Amino acid sequence: MKEPLLMRLENNVYLDGGRLVMVDRREIPREIRYVVTRNYKEVAQAIKDMVVQGAGDIAITAGFGLYLAAREQEDANGNCHPDNLAEAAATLRDTRPTGFHMAVLLEKALQRVQEETDRASEVILRYLKELLTRQDNVSRATGECAEPLLESGDTILTHCFAGAGLLYMLKYAKENGKDIKVICTETRPYLQGARLTSWSISQLGLETILITDNMAAHIMSQGMIDKVFTAADRIAMDGTVANKVGTLQLAIAARFYTIPFYILGYGGVDTRTLRGTDIPIEQRDPKEVLEFQGVAISGEGVKGLYPAFDLTPRDLITGVVTKSGIILND
Repeated sequence: MKEPLLMRLENNVYLDGGRLVMVDRREIPREIRYVVTRNYKEVAQAIKDMVVQGAGDIAITAGFGLYLAAREQEDANGNCHPDNLAEAAATLRDTRPTGFHMAVLLEKALQRVQEETDRASEVILRYLKELLTRQDNVSRATGECAEPLLESGDTILTHCFAGAGLLYMLKYAKENGKDIKVICTETRPYLQGARLTSWSISQLGLETILITDNMAAHIMSQGMIDKVFTAADRIAMDGTVANKVGTLQLAIAARFYTIPFYILGYGGVDTRTLRGTDIPIEQRDPKEVLEFQGVAISGEGVKGLYPAFDLTPRDLITGVVTKSGIILND
């Protein structure tokens, strides 16, 4: 079985000397194109421009940006002025405010720099290597916990790019002899479902079907979906899930048609966020919905609106799958 390129982050985001190289996910699968960044500001811009997508992957990429900042700022003894490094971390963090993974990673990296005596860049790089291993382990464990939810013959629906946990879940299901079909929403305007998810799942050898975002409720009404799986960029303590915009409408439709709706929650709840209303919703450039691959799709007088995420309340979610097991909602 061929392993999808996006199953392991180190295959598509990695250091090359003093540069950070990223496979440009905006171009997948039609082209494998590389974006080379040389400092934390370029990394921040690449994150903002959606070169890297997926909450966990974005977080570690930001960590590499902090590593480049440390290399640039540290003196001959490997020391960095804390304010300068914190400023770099803030620049990186502010690129994508909805997810919490990046903020936590950068905060812990800065803390380690303060606590340890090695060169700042070495401390950060060592931490990132630990995280890469941990992230893969968490994705594997989440996939293992989710796999028993699948029954042979199931057709599942997924939205946006739910990360490596989804791919591991499907990989394990196939290895266990289960016949699973996957329907992916295209996920406008960046088409993560079309470009990243459906391509990655097809690399596993599973039957993969792509639909437009406005077809989901219809195919649910036709009995074509057995279960829905999405990821979460943040889960509040009250059970509210922030995920790619469009997740809420899928949850509403799934509830209406009594289809189980599961969240791949990986590391679980963000204990620092009490309520869903505390989660900031990133508002992206309206131009991104007014164009398709750089070509205007509407009139000059038309305005756009692009909230990149929405909030799905706990009572629409059947369960949250984490690395440690499944949390079923009453």
